[in-house]
Amino acid sequence: MTSGRVYLVGAGPGDPELLTVKANRLLTEADVILHDGLVGEELLASLPAAALEDVGKRNTDRRTTQEAINERMVELAAAGKRVVRLKGGDPFVFGRGGEEARYLAEHGVPVEIVPGVTSALAVPGVVGIPATDRDHASQVTIVTGHEDPAKDESRVDWGRLAGFDGTIIVLMGVGKLPEYTAALLEAGMEPETPVAMIERGTLPEQLMVRATLATIVEHAREIEPPAITVIGSVVDVTELVEGVLAC
Repeated sequence: MTSGRVYLVGAGPGDPELLTVKANRLLTEADVILHDGLVGEELLASLPAAALEDVGKRNTDRRTTQEAINERMVELAAAGKRVVRLKGGDPFVFGRGGEEARYLAEHGVPVEIVPGVTSALAVPGVVGIPATDRDHASQVTIVTGHEDPAKDESRVDWGRLAGFDGTIIVLMGVGKLPEYTAALLEAGMEPETPVAMIERGTLPEQLMVRATLATIVEHAREIEPPAITVIGSVVDVTELVEGVLAC
C-alpha cells in the first residue's frame, strides 16, 4: 500500500472554462500533474510549472510509453504525492483511463476518477450540432478512428455502422478519414449523408468543414488533429442554429 493518491482527471475539450469545479480544485492541490498532449495550452499555462510533467503520447520523436506513465504514477504515489493524471476530454472515453485505474489498483494505489466534459459531445455541440435530435437521431455511437496498431484486426465494424440509424461520432479520425468513409460507402451508406469535421473545438482557432460522405475527404484536406468527425443528418441542424461559435 502507498501513502499517496492518484486522481484520473478529465480536462475537457480544450476551453479551460469547461473544466469541472472538482478538477480545478484538485489541480490547485496537486503535488504533481502528469498531463497528456491534448490538454489545452491555456489551462496548462495557468498551472504551477513546477508541478507539471508532460507525458504526452503523440506520434513524435519524444514519446512516453503507457508503461512508463503507469510506473511513474505508482512511484509518485509511493513517495506520498498527490498526483493528478490529467487527460483531455474524459479519461474513460478513449483515454485509457480504465487501463490506468486497473494498474493503480493492482499496485495498491488509491485512485479516484474525476470525469471530464468529453469532446465527443461538447465539440459538435458548440457549433450547433446535437448528438441526438427528435427529428434526426434517437441514438448515437462514438468510435475511434485510430486503433492500437498492435491489434490483429480492427474492432470497429464500419460495414455494420453503415446501416446505423443515428449519429456516428469519430474521435482521432483525421488520418484514417479516407479509409473509413470509403468503408461506409462500400457498405451502402448514402453518399449524400451529411458530414462535419471540427478542428480544435471550443478553442479560438476552431475550424469546421461540412460536406457529404462522398466529398468530405476532398473538402477536409486542411483539417489537422485534433478533430472530431460527425456523420449523420444532425449535421444539418447547425444551419438552423444562430449564435454558435464562428467557424
